[in-house]
Amino acid sequence: MNHAFRTFHALSAAVVALACSLGMASAHAGDDFKHGKKLMFDTTQSGNKLDAPVSQLPLLVRLHSGNFTFSEAKPDGSDLRFFAGDGKTALKYSIEKFDATNEIALAWVQVPKINPDVKTESIWVRWGNAGAATTQDSKTTFDPAHLLVLNFDAPDAFKDSSANALVPKESSAKPLENGPIGGAATFDGRSRIVLQGPALQLKATDGFTLSAWVNPAALEKGGLLSVANGALSVDLDASGAVVVSAGKASLKSSVVLKPGVWQHIAVSTAAGKAQIFVDGVQAADGALGWSDVAGEVAVGDGFRGGMDAVTLSNTARSADYVKALAFSQMADSAMVGFDDGAAEGGGEINYFAILLGAVTIDGWVVIGILGIMAVVSIWVMIDKTRTLGRAGKANAAFLELFKNRSQALLNPADAEYLAARNNAAFKHSSIFTLYAVGMHEVEQRFQAQKAAGREPHITAAALESIRAALDASIVRAGQKFNSGIVLLTIAISGGPFLGLLGTVVGVMITFAAIAAAGDVNVNAIAPGIAAALVATVAGLAVAIPALFAYNWFAIQIKNIAADTTVFADEFLTKSAELHGQQALLDA
Repeated sequence: MNHAFRTFHALSAAVVALACSLGMASAHAGDDFKHGKKLMFDTTQSGNKLDAPVSQLPLLVRLHSGNFTFSEAKPDGSDLRFFAGDGKTALKYSIEKFDATNEIALAWVQVPKINPDVKTESIWVRWGNAGAATTQDSKTTFDPAHLLVLNFDAPDAFKDSSANALVPKESSAKPLENGPIGGAATFDGRSRIVLQGPALQLKATDGFTLSAWVNPAALEKGGLLSVANGALSVDLDASGAVVVSAGKASLKSSVVLKPGVWQHIAVSTAAGKAQIFVDGVQAADGALGWSDVAGEVAVGDGFRGGMDAVTLSNTARSADYVKALAFSQMADSAMVGFDDGAAEGGGEINYFAILLGAVTIDGWVVIGILGIMAVVSIWVMIDKTRTLGRAGKANAAFLELFKNRSQALLNPADAEYLAARNNAAFKHSSIFTLYAVGMHEVEQRFQAQKAAGREPHITAAALESIRAALDASIVRAGQKFNSGIVLLTIAISGGPFLGLLGTVVGVMITFAAIAAAGDVNVNAIAPGIAAALVATVAGLAVAIPALFAYNWFAIQIKNIAADTTVFADEFLTKSAELHGQQALLDA
């Protein structure tokens, strides 16, 4: 006996020590994460007015590119954690969806308590721990009163996310991708989901609560939930009103549901009374007597439309609980919002980092192509600036020399001609190149005339031949100066269109992701569209400098071409004047 007592004492001490160590680890778990943001609750009139505290609320947290930087977290979201307002106490949570590619995530967090009429309460969302392993568990996220939780987050097989983990014995409903909270289920009037298990027992003394998001296809009768073959049921009548029935007793909502619209409904009964809520607002309150029931639970039997987030609890939830549940799950909830001023690990907001972090793969492809175009354009600009600058400087130097020493330079036998031909300063001069072509033609004719024993001179026919050679040289010079300019025109005309393509595709992907998540608030839309516009900005950033450069180069090339044409006429005129006297005598 003593040995058993000592053993029990030792085990107790070990358990206490382990619990203390786990508590210490839990208390400091938030210190290992690089990033964090505070999620605030507004239970005042400006948010969602609560009149009494709400305990153990399964809070839906929607993450998207507007409030969460997915690139800072692990691709599977396994380092996502939730802590109480003290920043240290870990909260129970489960992740319904984490799509890092489309930057959408949905998580359920059990909030221990939310007080009424306050704006100061919050929880912390933390991420950024490469060594963290997932600790999510849907069975503990929803309190023990939840008998059934159907979030339809697994499209291949609907499953119960409560601690009971019930597996449907019959499931003919079809998955619906775009529900109000991620995935949903759709019923065609003949399909249904049937579950059974020993836990599916409802006691009249404790009551029950049903909550669900419903989207009826039309105003017609349909079953939402039935227990024990209709002993207790929640249905829609032909007008779209919610009706809770127990035998011959029933209660009908004063508010009717709208077809084709997602609405939150809830039914709470206890102590012979029942309440019906539509979108968190009480729509019926009256007597409803019923006895203990147990048996199969059928969901959507005879209903046409969509359903999501179906929960059944074996207790009567308060009106404030139902109100908090409905308002916190709405896509653009005024009750729940991130406090961007209370972010951890971020420092000052880097808008460029936010934009670039939200750019999709197709956007990066377009930006990459535009980057190549920008590099090519810059190379053309640098090359043409150097080429035209050197040509302009060399042309000015040669024209100055030709202006003062034209007769000497037009005489192939003159020493100044030989000196000019070997002058490196004229290497990049297009006008000197033209001069060299012309003098080469003159020199050839003079050599032929000397060999024939005639006085060197230029005939009218030779003058036309030299003009043709000069014209050909002018055309080639123009081609040289204009080479590569076509790349600038491609950048000018193609850059904006490529950018527009990237923007349009990015906007399409953004809206598709929002439709898949069912989140339409501005924080979800703005980053995606802003990131999509980055492609257009990149296209304009390529086109605008190329446009200015193209116009400047066009003017410079036009000026050089004009100077070259003028020089060609001057060269021919002065050559004819200087070497044409003998031609006149011969005539």
